[in-house]
Amino acid sequence: MSASWLLRRLALILYTVFIVSVLVFGITQALPADAAVTLLGENATTEALNAIRERLGLGDPIWWQYLRWVGHAATGDFGLSMRTGQPVGPEMLTALGRSLLLAVAAILVMLVIAVPLGMVAAVRQGKLADMATGLISYLGVSFPEFVTATLLAMLLADTLQWLPATGYVSPLEDFGGAVRHLALPVLTASLILVAHVARMVRSETLDVLHSDYIRAARLKGLPERTVLVRHALRNALLPVVTIVALDVGYLLGGIIVIEEIFAIPGIGRQLMVAVTARDLPSIQAGALIMSATYAVANTLADVAYAVLDKRIRYD
Repeated sequence: MSASWLLRRLALILYTVFIVSVLVFGITQALPADAAVTLLGENATTEALNAIRERLGLGDPIWWQYLRWVGHAATGDFGLSMRTGQPVGPEMLTALGRSLLLAVAAILVMLVIAVPLGMVAAVRQGKLADMATGLISYLGVSFPEFVTATLLAMLLADTLQWLPATGYVSPLEDFGGAVRHLALPVLTASLILVAHVARMVRSETLDVLHSDYIRAARLKGLPERTVLVRHALRNALLPVVTIVALDVGYLLGGIIVIEEIFAIPGIGRQLMVAVTARDLPSIQAGALIMSATYAVANTLADVAYAVLDKRIRYD
């Protein structure tokens, strides 16, 4: 992995964010919403509306408004929220941290469950463990997020009262409380991911187990555990890296349902509130931050590829 490759990927991230910024700014400008009316209300006088439009530069050419906005955004200044009047940048970055905490925890739980499950299903092909894995995967794919979340909340929060049903607690303030409040949403998100990843690990492991180098390892007299863990698993995990990178984007965008059900103030929920309130600065900031996070996640996936498979070189 060379420094030139890392520089090219950084340039690609910047290019992606630039394209997204143009699209987001263009779409928000086309929305049937007047920023001045949103700020002052429909009963504001014409003089007051014209004054706020002049102060915000809404009468300037679109290209100049974009350059001004993207210039401030590059320094972390996304403007003020039309809904709360507070700076958008810190608010969205804080929400992103909550969503990333939920997403990373869900992915870790998914890997702990899905990788061993897929490996066992491949080794025990056609047996009870394989059929049980298939059933779990089928159920995970069949149930959408809101159904899984509702069922888990009814069972673990309402009936058994083991976990709180809603709310968010920062791990910096109360780690135990944060774990308890995140348990249900993490379990909901991870169960959906397990269904996909377990099947992929099973399929990839079956392909690897029939390869020549696995036969050679067994002929050398290596223990079956060593063959599976050191040789088969490492290569079977390569496609999983791609899935995990894609799951980061899915969780940031699709986790809004889980955040809404369990009342987690993540970036997905914040973006939905901004769209409902026609809060243009929050919409622009949320979409730009999410796209940048997704681009970085894909770059980290490529780096992980090179770490897992020494045959891959980015030169």
